[in-house]
Amino acid sequence: MEGWFQARAWQPRRHQLAMLDEARAGRHALLVATTGAGKTLSGFLPTLVDLIEHPAEGLHTLYVSPLKALAVDIQRNLLAPVAEMALDIRVETRTGDTPSDRRQRQRVRPPQILLTTPESLSLLLSYPDSFTMFAGLRTIVVDEVHAFATGKRGDLLSLCMARLQRIAPTMRRVALSATVADPDGYRAWLAPDGDIDAVSLVRGEPGADPDISILLPQDRIPWSGHSGRYAAVQVMREIERHRTSIVFCNTRSLAELIFQDLWKANDQGLPIGVHHGSLSLEARRKVEAAMADGRLRALVATASLDLGVDWGNVDCVIQMGAPKGSSRLLQRIGRANHRLDEASEAVIVPGNRFEYLEARAALDAVEAGELDPDLFRPGALDVLAQHVMACACAAPFEEQGLLAELRSALPYSALTDDLFAQVLGFIQDGGYSLKAYDRFKRLTRDPDGTWRVAHPKFIVQHRLNAGIIVEATMLGVRFKNGRQLGRVEEAFAATLSPGDTFFFAGLSLEVERMDTEELVVRATSRPARVPSYGGSRMALSTSLADRVRGFLADPSKWPNFPDDVREWLEIQSRRSVLPRPGQLLVETFPREGRHYMVAYSFEGWNAHQSLGMLVTRRMEAQGLKPTGFVSNDYALACFGLEPITDPASLFSPDILEDEFVEWVQGSSLLKRAFREVAVIGGLVERQIPGKRKTGRQVTFSTDLIYDVLRKYEPSHLLLQAAWDDARARMTDVGRLANLLDRAAETMVHIDLPRVSPLAVPVLVLIGRERISTSQGDDALLVEAEALAAEAMAE
Repeated sequence: MEGWFQARAWQPRRHQLAMLDEARAGRHALLVATTGAGKTLSGFLPTLVDLIEHPAEGLHTLYVSPLKALAVDIQRNLLAPVAEMALDIRVETRTGDTPSDRRQRQRVRPPQILLTTPESLSLLLSYPDSFTMFAGLRTIVVDEVHAFATGKRGDLLSLCMARLQRIAPTMRRVALSATVADPDGYRAWLAPDGDIDAVSLVRGEPGADPDISILLPQDRIPWSGHSGRYAAVQVMREIERHRTSIVFCNTRSLAELIFQDLWKANDQGLPIGVHHGSLSLEARRKVEAAMADGRLRALVATASLDLGVDWGNVDCVIQMGAPKGSSRLLQRIGRANHRLDEASEAVIVPGNRFEYLEARAALDAVEAGELDPDLFRPGALDVLAQHVMACACAAPFEEQGLLAELRSALPYSALTDDLFAQVLGFIQDGGYSLKAYDRFKRLTRDPDGTWRVAHPKFIVQHRLNAGIIVEATMLGVRFKNGRQLGRVEEAFAATLSPGDTFFFAGLSLEVERMDTEELVVRATSRPARVPSYGGSRMALSTSLADRVRGFLADPSKWPNFPDDVREWLEIQSRRSVLPRPGQLLVETFPREGRHYMVAYSFEGWNAHQSLGMLVTRRMEAQGLKPTGFVSNDYALACFGLEPITDPASLFSPDILEDEFVEWVQGSSLLKRAFREVAVIGGLVERQIPGKRKTGRQVTFSTDLIYDVLRKYEPSHLLLQAAWDDARARMTDVGRLANLLDRAAETMVHIDLPRVSPLAVPVLVLIGRERISTSQGDDALLVEAEALAAEAMAE
C-alpha cells in the first residue's frame, strides 16, 4: 500500500490516516470532509489494508450509496488501485440494474467488497441465506449520508444496519459526507442504539475556496422564470472555454430544454450529452462512460449526478437557475476539479431578479461555511412495515426480539409496544376493515408466539415489490427497431396522440403509436413539447431565504448589485416598502378589473402552492370572489373580484385546523400520499410474476382501499402514514405553520394604487403554466415588459 502511494508521489492525508486508526480501534466513525479530499479512499483504506494483512474470502465491506451511478463510478475508481497493487480482492456492484444471474451468484459467493443501495441491501436481507452471507461482515460504509439519512431511504437503511449488527455484532459503521450541518445528529443516526459517543467524528482538511461567479445577461436580468434559458448562448461560450463542463438543472424537464437550447447555440458542434433518471440504463451508461473517457465537452444533468461522481476532466460546473440551498450548491460545485488543493470553478445562471439575490446569498453562505439545516424526524410507518415483512421472509421471528432490534435504529428508538402491535396486525391481515380478504393475510402467528410468513407466495410478492422510491407510473419510449430511450410519466403520455411531438433524450420525437406500456416514436425536426414530471420542486432553504431578506432590508448592499436589480429595489422602497427580516409584507392593489394581494413570505414554492389553495378557499368564504393564485419561492399572489381590506384574517393559524384538513380530505393529495404508502407498506403490489401493473391498475386498487378505510377504519395505520406524508412532505406544512403563527404580529399591510416593482416577478407567472411553446414565451415576455413598465414608472 505504501509503495502504491509512493509510486504516485502521494501522501495519505491526515483524515485518511485518522480513519485507519479508528478502524484499528474498532470504532464507528463519521468523516466530514470537503469534496476532493479523498473521502472514498478514506472509507475503503481500512478495508484494503485489512484484506492485504489478512486475506480472506467472503463479504468484508458493504458500501451503500444513494445513487446507482455513484456505485458504478466508485467501482470503476476502486478497481484501478486494486489492479495496480495486484490485490486478490473482488469488487462488485449490486443495484436494480444488476443482471439476475449475477445477483444470484453474489448471494452464494459474494465479493469481498459489495457496492449497493439501501433498497438492494434490504432485498438481500429478505433471504434466509443472509445470515450466512453477512455473518463475517466487518464494515458498512454509507457514502453521501446527508442525501438520504433524514428521509424514508434513511429509515430503511437504519433498519437494515440494525439487522446487520444483529447478524455481525462486531460490524463497524462508517459514514462519509462533505455537507453536514449537524454532525452530532448524524453520529446519533449512525450509532447502534443512538449512542453518539460510540461514533468518532473525523474532520477533513480544508480545501481551496471555490471560485464561484454569477453569469449576468448581456442586457437585463429577466423579471421572471427560474431556468436561466435566456443565457444559452453565454453558457455555450463558457463550455467552449473549458475542458469539460457539467450543466446542472433542477428538474428533468428543464434538463431536456437546456440541452436543446445549448445544441442550437453549439456553433462548433461540440459533443454534449444529457443525463437524468428517466433515461434508459443504456443511455445513462453511455454518457457516463463518455464523460469518464473525456469524450464529452459538456453534460446537462439533474440531481442524478449531484453526488460523489468523480470525473477528473471536469473543470467547470454551471448551475442553471438558483441552487435553492448552499449544501446542494457545494455538492454540485464539487464535481469540478475534484481535487482538494485546487479551486472548483462554478457559474450560477439566475433565472430572475429574485434568483440573482438568491445566488448572491448562496455565494455568501458558501464563503461563511453555512450549510442547510438537517431535519431528522421519526421513522415512517410504511417503511417499518416493509422492513418487518423482509425480516419475516428471511426467517420466523419472535416479537420482543425484533422490537428490540428495531429500537436500536434511531428513527424507531421511540417505537411503542402498541404501535408495533398495530404494524404487526396490519401485515397479519390488513387491519380490521380488510381482514376478510386472504390476499392481505401475509403474516401468521404460531401457538408459541413466533411470527412467520403465511404463504410462500407472499415472499415472492415482497421481493418483486419492495422499495422506497415510488415514482409516478412510467411508459417506455423506444424506436421501432427496439432501441430503448427511457421512460416518461403516464400522465404526460396520456396527453399525446400519434403524430404529436416531444423532446426527450436530447431528441425531437414524433409518436408513431402507443399502448398501455410504451410509446413507439421516430426522430423528427418538428417543434416539440417537453415532458412534464410530477413531484415537488426543490424548496428554497430557510437559510438562503433569510439571507435574501437581509439583502432587501440593507440598502448599503445594493450598490454591489447590477444596475437593473439596484433600480428595482430603490423604486420599490419609494413606492412601497421592503420587508425587514422577520416581517411579512402584504401588498394589495387593483389592476385591470381585478384586486390583487401579494404576500412576500419566502417559504418556498411548495409551501406557497398549499397556502394559495387555503387562502383562496377562505377568500371565497368571505365573499371576496377569488379567481386564482400564482406563486414562486418568494411570494404568493391571490386575485379576485373584490378588494382585500383585511389580509390578516386570511392568514390566521386556525386555517391549518379548518381549511387545511377539509382541503386535504377533499383533494387528491391524501389519495396520492396513500397510494405511495400502500405500495411501500406492501398492501398493493406494482408487479406480479411476469407482469408489471399499469398505473391505472395500481391507482384503482389503492383508491378503492382508501375509500373503504376512510369510511370504516379512519384510524388505520396506513392512513396515519399518509397523513404524515401529506403534512410533512407534500405541503411543507411545517413552514406554513411557522408563517401563520407569526403572521398576525409581523404583518405589514401596504395598500397601493397600482402594482409594485416587487410584485412583478410573481404576477408575470399568471397564465404561464398554460403556455409551453416559444411563441408563448415571447407573448409572456411582452406581457412582462408591460407589467414592469407600469410598476417601475415613478
